[in-house]
Amino acid sequence: MIETVRTWGRMVKFSHSVFALPFAVAGVALATRVTGFEWIAGLWIVVAMVCARNAAMGFNRLVDRRLDAANPRTAGRELPAGALSPMAVGLFTVLLLAGFVLAASALNRLCLMLSPLAILIILGYSFTKRFTWGSHLFLGLALAIAPVGGWVAIAGTFAVTPWLLAVAVLLWVAGFDIIYSCQDAAHDRSAGLHSIPGRFGIPKALIFARVFHFLALGVLAAVGVTAGLHWVYYAGLTLIAGLFLWEHRLVRADDMSRVDTAFFNMNGIISVLYLVVILAALFMGG
Repeated sequence: MIETVRTWGRMVKFSHSVFALPFAVAGVALATRVTGFEWIAGLWIVVAMVCARNAAMGFNRLVDRRLDAANPRTAGRELPAGALSPMAVGLFTVLLLAGFVLAASALNRLCLMLSPLAILIILGYSFTKRFTWGSHLFLGLALAIAPVGGWVAIAGTFAVTPWLLAVAVLLWVAGFDIIYSCQDAAHDRSAGLHSIPGRFGIPKALIFARVFHFLALGVLAAVGVTAGLHWVYYAGLTLIAGLFLWEHRLVRADDMSRVDTAFFNMNGIISVLYLVVILAALFMGG
């Protein structure tokens, strides 16, 4: 049983939830300044996030199983390797999507109305690499709905601040996905798949990633302005800027050996640190 759980966890890369969940919680935290907070809503938000994120991963693995089998780096994944069946993963995905809609309906009417659009975005990303090198931005969009969803779940309406946070997340995710995709640049070209590293080459792709991360920092600063956050927020952004610089120092066009460290470790730290910074700024600002 333990090994089965581990297999499913590896399939959906459950540990990667750290990339999106802290930003959803950040959206919740910013909204609670205006509306207050109810624990039952917080629990339903966690259910919605976990269901949506893992359904998207299950769907991605399902539709990409033949592409993964053809790529030496991904051929050992659970579906190509036969550790899980397509039918089982398909059922898993459907059940999680149902759980997401249920959670949305338990939060408020606007969340329920927006749930089909959210599903379209998080599942649609899986097809984008087949027709556009801008697929990294679509992945960013899929994760960028997290802070907006967190805000809407609490406030039941829209505002400028969560949309700015969504733009920052989009740019941040697109930047680190470009770095990660550099590993597959040659394979993408040979297989007819589209990515920025495959289209422009690794050196230019790394420039794209740096520009996206620089812009993300600028938009995060704008979040602090629109939300009227305490100065500790900007001190925290300085630390995050240092982590971005370190991430880009880990990866060079002629040395991809530390991509995993840059992708998994640094970005996990950045997302958690940002949540801590938001909570500290809200606490210090009363």
